[in-house]
Amino acid sequence: MVICPLCGTGTESLFFEEVARRYSRCVCCDLIFLHPAGRPLPLDEVVRYLEHENHAASAGYVDFLRTLADPVCKAVPAGAHGLDFGCGPAPVLAALFCESGRPTDSYDPLFHANDVLLTATYDFVTCSEVVEHAHDPAALFGQLMSLVRVGGVLAVMTRMHGTHMDFGTWWYRRDLTHVCFYSVETMQWIARQRACELRLPVANVALFANASTRTPGSD
Repeated sequence: MVICPLCGTGTESLFFEEVARRYSRCVCCDLIFLHPAGRPLPLDEVVRYLEHENHAASAGYVDFLRTLADPVCKAVPAGAHGLDFGCGPAPVLAALFCESGRPTDSYDPLFHANDVLLTATYDFVTCSEVVEHAHDPAALFGQLMSLVRVGGVLAVMTRMHGTHMDFGTWWYRRDLTHVCFYSVETMQWIARQRACELRLPVANVALFANASTRTPGSD
């Protein structure tokens, strides 16, 4: 029996296995997750991250971030104050928001660990290519939503799995630091539990609007 790290549902079924990496797919929230024994060590995650060319001089990386930045800018007005959570060593996404007139701070537990930023709330919080690394996604989403003011937006970008995907050959799975894989259905489950309004403006981007006073999980 393994427990889904997002919703807590137990399952005995195996969705996919490769060498020492075993995955299950939750029947409740549709999260595909790596079993704990296969998770990478923290140092392995740091080394893997530093292999990426994630900097402002990379036009491809900047264009990639605009996939998230553009719908956020449409969702929140100029002057809104944001936080980019999990920015990595180079706060490129925050710079894009600042250029648009939306002042944005950057936080990363490894590279920009200013914990004072986690004591405030924001008009918008962005999280780009972070949630797939989370060993405890339930705690992560709880923390992220706690940073969003009522009326604000949490914007998450991660590659989502679909019904016609071959999980075994999926390139996104082959990154050994990716341990959780979400679908549209997973994002809908999160929105219900967090009493948020969900928008999916483009592929692989989910906007959670913290504008509801409903009791979490009430529908």
